[in-house]
Amino acid sequence: MTDGLTNIEEAFVLVHGAKIHYQRAGTGRPLLLVHGLVGSAKNWRRNINFLSRDSSVYAIDHFNMGESERVPGLNAGLEATADRLAAVMDALGLNQADIAGHSHGGAVAMMFAARHPERVRRLILFAPANPFCDLGNQLIRFYQTRFGIWFARRIPFLPRMLKATALSHMYGDPSRVSPDALDGYTQGLHIPGTVDHVLQIIQRWFEDMGLLRSALAELAAKPTLLIWGDRDRAVGLNSARELQRTLPQSHLMVLPGVGHIPFEEMPEVCNQAMRDWLINPFPSPFLSEPHAPGAPLRSRPAARITPEVRGAP
Repeated sequence: MTDGLTNIEEAFVLVHGAKIHYQRAGTGRPLLLVHGLVGSAKNWRRNINFLSRDSSVYAIDHFNMGESERVPGLNAGLEATADRLAAVMDALGLNQADIAGHSHGGAVAMMFAARHPERVRRLILFAPANPFCDLGNQLIRFYQTRFGIWFARRIPFLPRMLKATALSHMYGDPSRVSPDALDGYTQGLHIPGTVDHVLQIIQRWFEDMGLLRSALAELAAKPTLLIWGDRDRAVGLNSARELQRTLPQSHLMVLPGVGHIPFEEMPEVCNQAMRDWLINPFPSPFLSEPHAPGAPLRSRPAARITPEVRGAP
């Protein structure tokens, strides 16, 4: 398909005997885009075009998600998912890449970098699920109950309007939800096996967050850009600050008025920040200064992003 002036290749690669779907565009250093819990490669539709000017971009669908093949009984744990990401890179012929991940995909990216550090050059994490956040714990526990599991299995059949309302709550400003945004989160839910896989992730959520907390020390030397909206209702901004203190080579970029999906809600700002980070990860007017663990948070200059965040020309 064609996105603006960029040709985006839709393809499949065989990984552990299963067909894994991905979108690819551009040339240059490889950049993998890793979607969140119920997402897909389509979530990055407003980013691939821009990023492909400088990178060879791969937006992948996880096993059992999006257009990838469903594998019954697949280990849904964070470590196993991270190792499958390494297998995807092997199948694509990529020895090393920059990794961008969102929400649960951000947790996968961190675990991947901890277990396969030589394969990750730089990290970009959009509101990654992390062990310092308890904002969604009550909802996680609900979906671990018998009634929660029953309800989750009926979500794919809910009216589209209800799903659109749920998605709008993930935005700081619901008016920014584009007409095609919902498909990237809901189309795959109708494929048998998808909801079961998501529920398996949820069943071991707290165990996996404990494993991730132990693994974070392995990321001490990894340049990491954290991008958060200050209206994130899913992964709170307080956890961003704790995560930044834990990762010595990290920077935190906070977008005023933005929710849980910054790269969809404010793609122009996020695309430029991603490009700047991949070219030159530390001196950037968008970002805070790097912090040693335990150091106080120092805010990044806001003047450069305020006009775009507020919609000014």
